Amino acid sequence: MITSSIAANAQCIINEVERVIVGKQDTVTKAVITLLCKGHLLIEDIPGVGKTTLAKSLARSIGGEFRRIQFTPDLLPSDITGSSIFNQKEAEFEFRPGPIFGNVVLADEINRATPKTQSALLEAMEESQATTDGETRKLPQPFFVIATQNAVEMTGTYPLPEAQLDRFFCRISLGYPDRESETSILCQQQVAHPLELVKTVISLDSLLEMQAAVKDVFVHETIRGYIVDVVRATRESNQFLIGASPRGSLHLMRAAQASAAIHGYDFVRPDDVKAMASAVLAHRVMARAELRAKGQTPEEVIDRTLESVPTPVPVG
Repeated sequence: MITSSIAANAQCIINEVERVIVGKQDTVTKAVITLLCKGHLLIEDIPGVGKTTLAKSLARSIGGEFRRIQFTPDLLPSDITGSSIFNQKEAEFEFRPGPIFGNVVLADEINRATPKTQSALLEAMEESQATTDGETRKLPQPFFVIATQNAVEMTGTYPLPEAQLDRFFCRISLGYPDRESETSILCQQQVAHPLELVKTVISLDSLLEMQAAVKDVFVHETIRGYIVDVVRATRESNQFLIGASPRGSLHLMRAAQASAAIHGYDFVRPDDVKAMASAVLAHRVMARAELRAKGQTPEEVIDRTLESVPTPVPVG
């Protein structure tokens, strides 16, 4: 079965990443699901919890070319996409590709750059291409952007434009490890960093095949209706000023397909939709001020919304 192959390979990736990211299996699984769906990942958290390490370990596990862009207030769009440089020896301009030309691109602290520079990623994330000097160039495949951002309230940060947020397939947060996991981290890194031990467990060609196969996971019409009902509930909720977009519906379906596949199923279950709803939808909604004042998060509201939407009977 194709799904059993996806499940086995995905578990190999998860196991390798967990050698470095300890005690965060659910978060790592969502990151791999995003990769399988050809999506892009936004990691929002405080400094020092392993955001960059997660990106590097994912890149190593799939054998992809890892590129890093350190976002700063003075970063220019051409610093990301590349530019043409005059070659005096050849007496002509030649293109020098920017760091966006990689398989796994880490956009580190993306919200420290200006909105103009942040927007330079839009074309790449949506169409897997970059346009410079009037010429459009395709990006390597697979192409996976992992953006990290600190809390917006922190000094020197700019909120991401809504259009760019909507292009991130999934948003996750690592959070603090529990006591046992943190003790394990200290033990692992006393002598050397475990990232050095992460091995390549699948080829890029195999990953491309997995990405194509995920789309074939069966989605019953009742499940599609359930996904639409969940997304529409965010639009009708009095907790949100703006609900999730139709792109959110599509991404939630894709995420549910990948979730089913990595668990060995060839059809989507309601539990797959529930498992991915918050990660896929929470960054696409705009909470009301009173919700933020109460200290409640969009994720918590979406979890409550799921309880109010009737769950369909599983269909295989």
